[in-house]
Amino acid sequence: MKQGIHPEYNRINVVCTTCGNEFESGSVKKEIRVDTCSNCHPFYTGRQKFAQADGRIERFNKKYGINTK
Repeated sequence: MKQGIHPEYNRINVVCTTCGNEFESGSVKKEIRVDTCSNCHPFYTGRQKFAQADGRIERFNKKYGINTK
């Protein structure tokens, strides 16, 4: 590898703007701010709801007049 042409790789703290969580990572940038992290993202915390699929079935039944009862 050629010397002097590569950016300097540093250890930095990444800050989540939603929950304030900080964790260490590596980057060529000085500072990174993320909107969501694994500490507050619904997929990783188990608070994610799959309501979208239920709504599709209900809309289909309503649109075509299908009674489920």
